[in-house]
Amino acid sequence: MATMMRLAPALLLAPLAACATTSATTSATGPAPVTPTGPAVPPTGMQYLYGSGEAAALSRQAWTALVAHTAAVVKARPADSVVLADGASLDAPKYVPCGNRPFAAVFDVDETVMLNTGFEYHDAKTGKGYDAADWDAWEKTGEGAVGPVPGADSGLNALRAMGVTVIFNTNRSAANADATARAIKAAGLGEAVHGTTLYLAGDDAMGSRKDGRRWTISRSYCVIALGGDQLGDFTDLFNVGQSVPVRRAATEGPGIAKLWGAGWFVLPNPVYGSGLKGGFDDVFPADKRWAPPAQGEK
Repeated sequence: MATMMRLAPALLLAPLAACATTSATTSATGPAPVTPTGPAVPPTGMQYLYGSGEAAALSRQAWTALVAHTAAVVKARPADSVVLADGASLDAPKYVPCGNRPFAAVFDVDETVMLNTGFEYHDAKTGKGYDAADWDAWEKTGEGAVGPVPGADSGLNALRAMGVTVIFNTNRSAANADATARAIKAAGLGEAVHGTTLYLAGDDAMGSRKDGRRWTISRSYCVIALGGDQLGDFTDLFNVGQSVPVRRAATEGPGIAKLWGAGWFVLPNPVYGSGLKGGFDDVFPADKRWAPPAQGEK
């Protein structure tokens, strides 16, 4: 999971009662306090990701494509991995060579292979948005309220069956490694061993940046598939001081666009992350805006 960025759900204040009702609840100490309540329904992004058939179908579609592509690559034995090499750029990508190393597929965890349904329930009900202390507590204790992203459990099993090692590379804390491994197993995603098939924030000096961990993995494996819900799950270069429009355009550059669905696989996440930013000028280009014609105009 990339560094958490969330849009806090709006708090809805309980409506004030009529004056007569208010006076009935007034005591010698003054009016009874108005207690804020959480939202009446989950935020739309959560409704989509955790509740909709469309999100489940989209996830399964991604996993089906990933397994099929990986099977073809295993047969072809590529010369290069899909991990950008140190010194590469988005305009001039170059990749870590494979040599004769065994195959691996590397995945983010949160909302890529595992749904944090319990934490998002808490987030939605409280309406207060992301809280670092709550997230840390969730990492340590949330294993009973997780599940697989639709298609992830069968997809990972299919990769393992074809001899591809599944490795998890997540920004969960290294301090909570054991709990994260338990959550992955509880979600039906198999075993994860810290430092072997599980890499976490704190494993190196790069913080939430994942390139260092990808290069570490690439010293032992030929990585033929990357899966994530944020662009940083593929390369940190997407997150280096780029504006929203430039960052979007970078995904469509001639050296990068060919990777989507052919080594790099994105899972949907409209709930949090680096994609949830941008003002009107960032999101709506000036030459693509429209308003209804004035009355009498055609």
